[in-house]
Amino acid sequence: METGAAALIVVDVQNGFVTEHSAHVVRLSVDLVKRWQAAGRDVVFTRYINHEDSIFERLMGWTKLQHSPAIDIVPDLQPYVNGATAVVDKRVYTLFTDEGEQHAKDRGWTDVYVCGIDTEVCVLKTAVDAFERNIVPRLVVDASASHSGPKAHNAGLIVAAKMLGPRQLVQSADAN
Repeated sequence: METGAAALIVVDVQNGFVTEHSAHVVRLSVDLVKRWQAAGRDVVFTRYINHEDSIFERLMGWTKLQHSPAIDIVPDLQPYVNGATAVVDKRVYTLFTDEGEQHAKDRGWTDVYVCGIDTEVCVLKTAVDAFERNIVPRLVVDASASHSGPKAHNAGLIVAAKMLGPRQLVQSADAN
Protein backbone atom coordinates (compact mmCIF):
# COMPACT_ATOMS: atom_id res chain seq x y z
CA MET A 1 0.00 0.00 0.00
CA GLU A 2 1.28 3.42 -0.92
CA THR A 3 2.09 5.87 1.82
CA GLY A 4 2.59 9.09 -0.17
CA ALA A 5 3.85 10.38 -3.51
CA ALA A 6 4.53 7.64 -6.02
CA ALA A 7 6.38 7.52 -9.32
CA LEU A 8 6.47 5.12 -12.22
CA ILE A 9 10.06 4.57 -13.35
CA VAL A 10 10.39 3.20 -16.89
CA VAL A 11 13.96 1.95 -17.11
CA ASP A 12 15.88 1.86 -20.38
CA VAL A 13 13.10 0.90 -22.80
CA GLN A 14 15.41 1.87 -25.63
CA ASN A 15 15.85 0.58 -29.17
CA GLY A 16 19.18 -1.05 -28.33
CA PHE A 17 17.69 -3.17 -25.54
CA VAL A 18 14.61 -4.42 -27.38
CA THR A 19 14.99 -8.02 -28.54
CA GLU A 20 12.64 -10.94 -29.04
CA HIS A 21 12.96 -11.49 -25.27
CA SER A 22 12.10 -7.97 -24.18
CA ALA A 23 9.76 -6.63 -26.90
CA HIS A 24 6.61 -7.43 -24.90
CA VAL A 25 7.66 -4.84 -22.31
CA VAL A 26 7.03 -2.03 -24.79
CA ARG A 27 3.26 -2.56 -24.94
CA LEU A 28 2.96 -3.01 -21.18
CA SER A 29 5.09 0.07 -20.53
CA VAL A 30 2.90 2.15 -22.84
CA ASP A 31 -0.21 0.96 -20.98
CA LEU A 32 1.32 1.84 -17.60
CA VAL A 33 2.57 5.25 -18.75
CA LYS A 34 -0.82 6.13 -20.26
CA ARG A 35 -2.60 5.24 -16.99
CA TRP A 36 -0.13 7.13 -14.82
CA GLN A 37 -0.03 10.23 -16.99
CA ALA A 38 -3.85 10.28 -17.30
CA ALA A 39 -4.00 10.28 -13.50
CA GLY A 40 -1.49 13.15 -13.32
CA ARG A 41 1.11 11.02 -11.56
CA ASP A 42 4.89 11.16 -11.89
CA VAL A 43 6.43 9.18 -14.74
CA VAL A 44 10.19 9.09 -15.24
CA PHE A 45 12.02 7.53 -18.17
CA THR A 46 15.68 6.56 -17.94
CA ARG A 47 18.05 6.24 -20.88
CA TYR A 48 21.31 4.40 -20.52
CA ILE A 49 24.06 5.95 -22.65
CA ASN A 50 27.37 4.15 -22.91
CA HIS A 51 30.50 6.03 -23.93
CA GLU A 52 33.95 5.34 -25.28
CA ASP A 53 36.34 4.07 -22.60
CA SER A 54 33.49 3.51 -20.13
CA ILE A 55 33.92 0.96 -17.39
CA PHE A 56 31.45 -1.21 -19.33
CA GLU A 57 33.78 -1.11 -22.31
CA ARG A 58 36.98 -1.54 -20.29
CA LEU A 59 35.84 -4.38 -18.04
CA MET A 60 33.25 -6.16 -20.18
CA GLY A 61 34.18 -5.18 -23.71
CA TRP A 62 30.60 -3.90 -24.11
CA THR A 63 30.45 -1.04 -26.62
CA LYS A 64 26.74 -0.94 -27.49
CA LEU A 65 24.26 1.88 -26.78
CA GLN A 66 26.61 4.76 -27.52
CA HIS A 67 24.63 6.53 -30.26
CA SER A 68 21.20 7.08 -31.76
CA PRO A 69 19.07 5.18 -32.70
CA ALA A 70 20.21 2.55 -30.15
CA ILE A 71 20.02 4.99 -27.22
CA ASP A 72 16.61 6.39 -28.19
CA ILE A 73 13.50 5.55 -26.21
CA VAL A 74 11.38 3.24 -28.37
CA PRO A 75 8.98 4.88 -30.85
CA ASP A 76 5.85 3.59 -29.08
CA LEU A 77 6.81 5.54 -25.93
CA GLN A 78 7.91 8.71 -27.73
CA PRO A 79 4.44 10.32 -27.59
CA TYR A 80 4.62 10.21 -23.79
CA VAL A 81 8.14 11.54 -23.30
CA ASN A 82 7.17 15.24 -23.40
CA GLY A 83 4.54 14.66 -20.71
CA ALA A 84 6.98 12.86 -18.42
CA THR A 85 8.09 14.28 -15.11
CA ALA A 86 11.66 13.70 -16.31
CA VAL A 87 13.91 11.82 -18.69
CA VAL A 88 17.10 10.92 -16.87
CA ASP A 89 20.11 10.10 -19.01
CA LYS A 90 22.55 7.92 -17.13
CA ARG A 91 25.90 6.24 -17.57
CA VAL A 92 25.33 3.81 -14.71
CA TYR A 93 22.80 1.11 -13.90
CA THR A 94 20.50 3.10 -11.62
CA LEU A 95 18.04 5.98 -11.88
CA PHE A 96 19.61 7.34 -8.70
CA THR A 97 22.26 9.54 -10.26
CA ASP A 98 22.53 13.05 -8.82
CA GLU A 99 19.71 14.12 -11.14
CA GLY A 100 17.48 11.15 -10.32
CA GLU A 101 18.14 11.59 -6.61
CA GLN A 102 17.11 15.24 -6.87
CA HIS A 103 13.84 14.36 -8.62
CA ALA A 104 12.99 11.86 -5.88
CA LYS A 105 13.70 14.44 -3.20
CA ASP A 106 11.95 17.36 -4.94
CA ARG A 107 8.86 15.29 -5.76
CA GLY A 108 8.71 13.64 -2.33
CA TRP A 109 8.54 10.10 -3.60
CA THR A 110 7.72 7.55 -0.94
CA ASP A 111 6.96 4.77 -3.42
CA VAL A 112 8.21 3.80 -6.87
CA TYR A 113 6.99 1.26 -9.39
CA VAL A 114 9.92 0.14 -11.52
CA CYS A 115 9.60 -1.55 -14.90
CA GLY A 116 11.68 -1.87 -18.05
CA ILE A 117 14.81 -3.54 -19.37
CA ASP A 118 16.93 -5.37 -17.97
CA THR A 119 15.27 -6.94 -14.93
CA GLU A 120 18.51 -8.37 -13.56
CA VAL A 121 20.55 -5.20 -14.03
CA CYS A 122 19.14 -1.66 -14.29
CA VAL A 123 15.60 -2.44 -13.14
CA LEU A 124 16.86 -4.36 -10.11
CA LYS A 125 19.54 -1.78 -9.27
CA THR A 126 17.01 1.07 -9.41
CA ALA A 127 14.57 -0.82 -7.17
CA VAL A 128 17.29 -1.73 -4.65
CA ASP A 129 18.62 1.83 -4.62
CA ALA A 130 15.09 3.10 -3.90
CA PHE A 131 14.83 0.58 -1.03
CA GLU A 132 18.12 1.82 0.40
CA ARG A 133 16.77 5.40 0.27
CA ASN A 134 13.69 4.39 2.28
CA ILE A 135 11.49 4.65 -0.83
CA VAL A 136 9.16 1.66 -1.12
CA PRO A 137 10.00 -0.12 -4.41
CA ARG A 138 7.75 -2.35 -6.42
CA LEU A 139 9.22 -4.22 -9.35
CA VAL A 140 6.59 -4.67 -12.06
CA VAL A 141 7.30 -8.24 -13.15
CA ASP A 142 5.27 -8.52 -16.37
CA ALA A 143 6.43 -5.08 -17.58
CA SER A 144 10.09 -5.98 -17.08
CA ALA A 145 12.35 -8.30 -19.06
CA SER A 146 15.92 -9.01 -19.99
CA HIS A 147 17.11 -8.52 -23.53
CA SER A 148 19.29 -11.57 -22.82
CA GLY A 149 16.30 -13.85 -22.27
CA PRO A 150 14.10 -15.43 -19.61
CA LYS A 151 16.94 -17.02 -17.60
CA ALA A 152 18.44 -13.59 -16.87
CA HIS A 153 14.99 -12.11 -16.16
CA ASN A 154 14.15 -14.93 -13.73
CA ALA A 155 17.52 -14.59 -12.01
CA GLY A 156 16.73 -10.91 -11.47
CA LEU A 157 13.36 -11.79 -9.95
CA ILE A 158 14.94 -14.28 -7.55
CA VAL A 159 17.43 -11.66 -6.38
CA ALA A 160 14.71 -8.98 -6.20
CA ALA A 161 12.50 -11.18 -4.01
CA LYS A 162 15.44 -11.72 -1.66
CA MET A 163 16.58 -8.08 -1.57
CA LEU A 164 13.20 -6.31 -1.61
CA GLY A 165 10.82 -8.95 -0.28
CA PRO A 166 8.56 -11.10 -2.42
CA ARG A 167 5.52 -8.83 -1.85
CA GLN A 168 7.39 -6.07 -3.71
CA LEU A 169 7.12 -7.99 -6.97
CA VAL A 170 3.83 -6.97 -8.58
CA GLN A 171 1.98 -7.23 -11.87
CA SER A 172 1.17 -4.25 -14.09
CA ALA A 173 -2.55 -4.56 -13.26
CA ASP A 174 -1.62 -3.77 -9.64
CA ALA A 175 0.72 -0.87 -10.43
CA ASN A 176 -1.61 1.93 -9.45
